[in-house]
Amino acid sequence: MPRVCHFTGKRTTVGRSRRYRGRPKYLGGIGLKVTALSKRTFKPNLQIVRAIVDGRPQRIKVCTRAIKQGLVVKPLKRKYGYTRQQKLAAGN
Repeated sequence: MPRVCHFTGKRTTVGRSRRYRGRPKYLGGIGLKVTALSKRTFKPNLQIVRAIVDGRPQRIKVCTRAIKQGLVVKPLKRKYGYTRQQKLAAGN
């Protein structure tokens, strides 16, 4: 399973980390200089969650922002809730 959010598509991205040297101008120096650029990765905060996808519970990877937004619909804890829903669906 890739490191990708199921709902938002958030994935690992790459960037750079800068290392500085010197004294800032506002402290009386002549400014900061970049002395090194190194590659780094930004990883999303993914959680493995049981959620209802296409009508059945599945384990999916979801970022915490999607969980906070309420995009994740969690399944019922006990099976007898499903039978009640099935009876109501059959009656309609």
